[in-house]
Amino acid sequence: MSDDKSWKDIREIFDSALIAVDPNEAVKRNVKLIDVSSGAQLRISDTEYDLSEYQRIYVVGAGKAASSMARSIEDILGNRITKGTVNVKYGYGEELDTIRVNEAGHPIPDGAGIAGTQDILNLMQGLTSHDLVICLMSGGGSALMPLPSDGINLDEKQETTRLLLGCGATINEINAIRKHISQIKGGRLARAVYPASLVSLILSDVIGDRLDVIASGPTVPDESTFKDCLNIIKKYKLKKKVPAAVLIYLREGSKGKREETPKPGDPIFNKTHNFIIGNNLLAINEAKNKAEQMGYTPLILSTSIEGETREAAKVHAAIAKEVLNSGNPVKRPACIISGGETTVTIEGNGLGGRNQEFALAAAMEIEGIEGITILSGGTDGTDGPTDAAGAIVDGDTVKRAVKMKMDPYSYLKNNDSYHFFDKLKDLLVTGPTNTNVMDLRLMIVR
Repeated sequence: MSDDKSWKDIREIFDSALIAVDPNEAVKRNVKLIDVSSGAQLRISDTEYDLSEYQRIYVVGAGKAASSMARSIEDILGNRITKGTVNVKYGYGEELDTIRVNEAGHPIPDGAGIAGTQDILNLMQGLTSHDLVICLMSGGGSALMPLPSDGINLDEKQETTRLLLGCGATINEINAIRKHISQIKGGRLARAVYPASLVSLILSDVIGDRLDVIASGPTVPDESTFKDCLNIIKKYKLKKKVPAAVLIYLREGSKGKREETPKPGDPIFNKTHNFIIGNNLLAINEAKNKAEQMGYTPLILSTSIEGETREAAKVHAAIAKEVLNSGNPVKRPACIISGGETTVTIEGNGLGGRNQEFALAAAMEIEGIEGITILSGGTDGTDGPTDAAGAIVDGDTVKRAVKMKMDPYSYLKNNDSYHFFDKLKDLLVTGPTNTNVMDLRLMIVR
């Protein structure tokens, strides 16, 4: 790794952004226990809950940050919590006092995830209007809260999702079917909780912070229908490919033989409140503030960068070069910041993730140019199936690689960015951050 000051600065800015979306801090910023003469009040954002009105308090949830969020809730509520269960990714759990932490598979759901989700629904049995349920959701929540509908097994649900991902269906279309073959997604957790009060604290990992998209919206109304699902299958010619059990279930639902997902206006949502307590914008704003403190002129491009990773890298590199050459759209020394989540089209059989691939593509665009340093990293500390969050590059990256007999183009073509940066010692390694608010890209132009 280079010892240039820009490398140290860009890493410090990235780390400060991670601190801003630390799940413990996010919960404690938004949740306060206030003791008043008439009894304790739980203040969540700008809404207060009189705890004297509740006989029992349950805590449930899923996601990479769920364990850390649950620990903060335990710190705040202590022995007021009756019981709870949260599902987290393997290696992301910690032992808590009252809330059970269940480690499970991510991104591929497994039996442990199903068992933990069933445990969550079991806790929701027999709730009354005098109960309060706190739901903790973060990135990875959809995979970590799997419970297929009756008559459908996990393999059949996974195969259906795989077909949808490969046919070009939009995320809304994929989620419509996911919700309709689940016992908990698409507002069904809210249905299970009713008539108790439900408060959902959410760390958003999706562009636009859409509540119905985050973890497939277990506490949010669903506007799609069984008939929509069948139309999606027809649209993409999947009728003969989708597992028979899934097709039968959807057809039964379209005929009214299966219960629909809860819709907007359903009274079960009258006692449900969803609060986003952390997102990509929060991380980006902290990066902006930190860069400014360090003497850089910050520029936020967007929190909604998506599309093909390599193309995004070209655009980002072009902006950095423009700043270097003309001082537009921001004066030097500058720190250009963006967020969101790009995608990688897999052509090779290498190892890597979208952030490492972004960094490699960007390095090729700024080859030989002094004064530009670029970082791309996942805020969850994991980029693809690797132990790295991303990578850092500058104008010397390609030159150093060539000296080591590495051809950057070959590594990019083979989607093998991890081994490229591992050999250069330029991987961005944070370890598990226990949070997830999509990706963060930083460019310093001196």
